[in-house]
Amino acid sequence: MQAVVAMGSLLEELARRQAEARQRIEELGRHLAEVQARLEAEEEGLSRLLIASEVVEEILSGQGRGAADPVVGSEDAGSADAGQNGLGSEAGVVRRGVVTVPPWRADLEPSVLPRAYRDVLEVLADTGRAMRAGKISAALGRGESAAAVEGLRGKLRRLVERGWLRQDEPGLFALTEPVARQITR
Repeated sequence: MQAVVAMGSLLEELARRQAEARQRIEELGRHLAEVQARLEAEEEGLSRLLIASEVVEEILSGQGRGAADPVVGSEDAGSADAGQNGLGSEAGVVRRGVVTVPPWRADLEPSVLPRAYRDVLEVLADTGRAMRAGKISAALGRGESAAAVEGLRGKLRRLVERGWLRQDEPGLFALTEPVARQITR
């Protein structure tokens, strides 16, 4: 008789533990859903900030205007003006507190680019082939989230527009031949 009683209490104990485990799983599931929703909201906010930053950079660099680019000048552009305003000039690039990507010229080294842009060139040089924005983003350690890739895609387009990269087909980016030669020497 005692074996039947022990077996009954053992089954009750197992049922109680199963119920507790189910309750913990449900609670963790709710918590996970909350965290996932917060993560998505933060990624969306970051994406909007990255897009806003890209638009501000385009506006400040004079893209889309018929006038000369006010951020990137000629060899002697800004030398007197920049000195008076306390703004430096390096290889014809006048820096005015914004990220500048000068049009590629044979006399410009990749070192004139901001670090984030040089990193893109280095990744493409290391692979030696064209890559998609998501793979470049992953290689840079930024991950492949929509926000990270969209922010990078703007930089890639800017590098294409300015002659540092080429776009072999939609979404496939590679170094131009002259830039590849500069980097590998």
